[in-house]
Amino acid sequence: MTTTQTSIYQTLGGEQGVRALADAFYDNMEQLPEAAELLVIHPQPMDSIRQRFYEFLSGWLGGPNLFEQKYGHPRLRARHLPFKVDSQMRDQWMLCMTRALDSHVSCPLTRMQLRQSFYQLADHMRNADID
Repeated sequence: MTTTQTSIYQTLGGEQGVRALADAFYDNMEQLPEAAELLVIHPQPMDSIRQRFYEFLSGWLGGPNLFEQKYGHPRLRARHLPFKVDSQMRDQWMLCMTRALDSHVSCPLTRMQLRQSFYQLADHMRNADID
């Protein structure tokens, strides 16, 4: 007997679902006053960053490794070193992602697992006020 494990990428609906999650994240960043400091450090317009984030999420969630194919290893922490990423920035990032997850991930267990994984990722990006 063989078993097939479904990736989070597939669970979210593949390309369409992951793209919707990435777009919702950036929509939240643009719309939430609580994320104003986070928004300021992103290049405008955000079309290219939305695309890159989708490409990163695609591979990170178990789908095609689009980001690595185009740009190489993500090296996320190194890419974010030019920016001050403190607990406040992490929390603003998580607010945007939590809202995106709440609106685009229907399964509570998957939503909770993703929230935990994204928190670990966001916390790893901190390069200021590290305890």
